[in-house]
Amino acid sequence: MAVTEHTDQVEKAFQKQDAVFVGAKRVLGKKKGKVVRYSKNVGLGFKTPKSATNGTYIDKKCPFTGNVSIRGRILKGRVISAKMKRTIIIRRDYLHYIKKYKRFEKRHKNIAVHLSPAFTVKEGDVVTIGQCRPLSKTVRFNVLEVDDSSNDIVGNVKKQFRMF
Repeated sequence: MAVTEHTDQVEKAFQKQDAVFVGAKRVLGKKKGKVVRYSKNVGLGFKTPKSATNGTYIDKKCPFTGNVSIRGRILKGRVISAKMKRTIIIRRDYLHYIKKYKRFEKRHKNIAVHLSPAFTVKEGDVVTIGQCRPLSKTVRFNVLEVDDSSNDIVGNVKKQFRMF
């Protein structure tokens, strides 16, 4: 089973899934079988994407093929930056009530989110994210679903206030 032919080896270290044993010995006359790939269902009503089940990428921080469990909060936000490798920035808009003036003010939070190679996103897309263990200094969430239907934003994506 030659795993190096089927996986994306672009890093210096050999990339492999932890749950799959790649050191199987070859026996003469044995036919080559299908390459074994580990994938799981994250639960909570989210379907595993086909690109996670049938893909060739290796990502240990992916909730579908890696060692990350989703627990805690499920949030929605709009992508404002997809410039980092496997990490995006989403913006969550909300209203804060000021008791003195009996009015609301607009506020927002930016959240760094791990993006699995199973998804492709661009600025302006609405994504559903799930909380997981800390993946880095600032990343504590993982993309679970991408909603492509919200591409009606005109102008600068970063500054527009839109609630979900």
